[in-house]
Amino acid sequence: MSSSAFSAKVFAVYLFLAGAVLITVPNLLLSLLQIPPTPEVWIRVVGLVAFMIGVYAWVAASHEFKPFLVASVYTRFIVFVAFTAFALAGLGSPMIILFGLADLAGGIWTYTALRADARWDGTT
Repeated sequence: MSSSAFSAKVFAVYLFLAGAVLITVPNLLLSLLQIPPTPEVWIRVVGLVAFMIGVYAWVAASHEFKPFLVASVYTRFIVFVAFTAFALAGLGSPMIILFGLADLAGGIWTYTALRADARWDGTT
């Protein structure tokens, strides 16, 4: 398994865990993030979406599907920027930036792994 695929599998596990928590006990996570609890279904929907993105990441990594891995670098950077903007605009708790930082760190890891994999393969 390439380094970039491994980084994507780690990201998938993170999404599986975060998604499962948001689906089953969302208010536990919300309280840790200093976000008011909610009885509404939207947070569970977000958890399901996160879990499903984890499935895509796992399958793409299992098949060394580089276009997905490359796209995930960009999308994880965008998540960081968006979560930071939401917090700065007062639309959510500043704690959501932690999730953005997790995405950013994972995206940087995948980016550097993709570059290393390309050097190893002799493709760059």
